[in-house]
Amino acid sequence: MANEGKGLSTAESLRKTRTYGRVRCHNPSCMARLDPEPGASQAKCPKCGMEWRIAWVKKGFPRIRGPVWDVDTKLAEEALAKKMKKSDKKSAEEAQAGKTKEEKQDGPK
Repeated sequence: MANEGKGLSTAESLRKTRTYGRVRCHNPSCMARLDPEPGASQAKCPKCGMEWRIAWVKKGFPRIRGPVWDVDTKLAEEALAKKMKKSDKKSAEEAQAGKTKEEKQDGPK
């Protein structure tokens, strides 16, 4: 099946879009492209900050082996602390709002 416009097969037309030497971030909310230095054992995502261990299948052909656990744990703890701080603030506001509603319903004492 050839592209009528240029006379290229589908495989030939897709060859231009290949990105050898690059990998995608495995963070599901990110999926940015990483350009590890040739021979590097780790690469950091510029978008989300996650660091990944890199294995080289052959020269110029990297694969992600997994996360760098120290960085992964640190980022997860920071996100959890931020979320807990936000929920504590929200629950305190709800408790304060609950007290004012009770006072209004009961009336002055």
